[in-house]
Amino acid sequence: MGGLRSTIVLLVVLAGLGGYIYFVDANRDPMALDAKPRAFVDLSADQIEELQFRSDSGEASHVRRVGDDWQLVEPSTADADTGVIGTVTSNLASLEVQRVVDEQPTDLSQYGLDPARIDVAFRLEGEEDFAHLLVGEQTPTGGDVFARRPDETRVFLISSFLDSIFNKTAFDLRDKAVLKFDRDTADGVELVGDSIRLRFAKEGTAWRIAQPISARADYAAVEGLITSLSSTNMQRIVVQDASDLREYGLDRPAMTATVSGGDSSATLLIGTQDEETGGRFAQDAGRPEVFAVDESLLADLSKGVSEYRRKDIFDARTFTATRVETRRGDETLTLERASTDSDAAWRDASGQEVDDTVVDGLMMKLSALRADGFEETPGTAAATPALTVTVGFGSDQTESVTFVRSAIDVFAARSDEPGAARINPTLFDEALMAVDALQ
Repeated sequence: MGGLRSTIVLLVVLAGLGGYIYFVDANRDPMALDAKPRAFVDLSADQIEELQFRSDSGEASHVRRVGDDWQLVEPSTADADTGVIGTVTSNLASLEVQRVVDEQPTDLSQYGLDPARIDVAFRLEGEEDFAHLLVGEQTPTGGDVFARRPDETRVFLISSFLDSIFNKTAFDLRDKAVLKFDRDTADGVELVGDSIRLRFAKEGTAWRIAQPISARADYAAVEGLITSLSSTNMQRIVVQDASDLREYGLDRPAMTATVSGGDSSATLLIGTQDEETGGRFAQDAGRPEVFAVDESLLADLSKGVSEYRRKDIFDARTFTATRVETRRGDETLTLERASTDSDAAWRDASGQEVDDTVVDGLMMKLSALRADGFEETPGTAAATPALTVTVGFGSDQTESVTFVRSAIDVFAARSDEPGAARINPTLFDEALMAVDALQ
């Protein structure tokens, strides 16, 4: 009986303890268990107006907020990299003290803090004075870094990954884009090199090659070119203000790339090789500094016109076609439908309905034809065409393609483009079988 009473008492105590734990945990901040004190209490990243850095190399730099952007003001003037600055300010605001190692240090040099290896200072909106974070050496295990605030005596630890975030030079802080232009409004690109001259023009949402030929352009290829020009970064600043461009081969550049948009344009000049980086000297014609870029950028800009031609032989697709005419020898077949509505029937020249699936099959085969390469003079102009296809699509668009077989090759020549595309003979034979199925 006594054992039963003891068991009941124990269960009551456990229930009470469980209820207490539940009540406390339910009202506790879930982050409180892992939360560590902040180095700068109540600091918000968007309050920071200026930053000053002294890196471990001793280089000093200074950035200042200008509207929604940041500007490098020392040691030179340039647009700052807002992403890099944002990483610094957000980490300052959330900086956690991992552990206090010395409340009253007598020798700061043992922590790499006399003088500090890195000094990051920031000024808040509406204030005149700068607050500082001094960063010293890593701990013996390398997991943390010694740090302190000059307005406090204590030395504390911060996570070691922050070392690279706070250890910034002027080059780290600046915007390193090689060419400054509005990516969204770009509507023209021109490349001029020793053996190349290409010009692209945007018509609506599509790109066309305007020079040295007039032809459809591969949208992804031209957009990729523009992306390379907008996203490639400098490797280093060679000189802030070059007085003689001949020293860098920029008086007669190996490549000139110009991106235009509306009434503005931006031009990148690429010169001779930079022995220090293995890249190339370059300059944005709108800025005074000479910098180095990776050699691969010049290779990207030196591609021939064939690399930018649209590879699809037909622009029309099954769901956009409204008219198909095929000519094979003396036989001509014309099919039409009133609209691209899926319920609209295909009819032949006599008005007789044609099996939609057969026509759709032909359009699918034609849509699958792509250029494996281009030849400006394939030597087939005098040959008898194996097939000519004219397709109407969209509101008022028409395209006509003539196919010629030459030995083991098949070429497709569009009426609105020079030269001819070499295509896969097997895929062409499948298209011919789809034409035969309509007879």
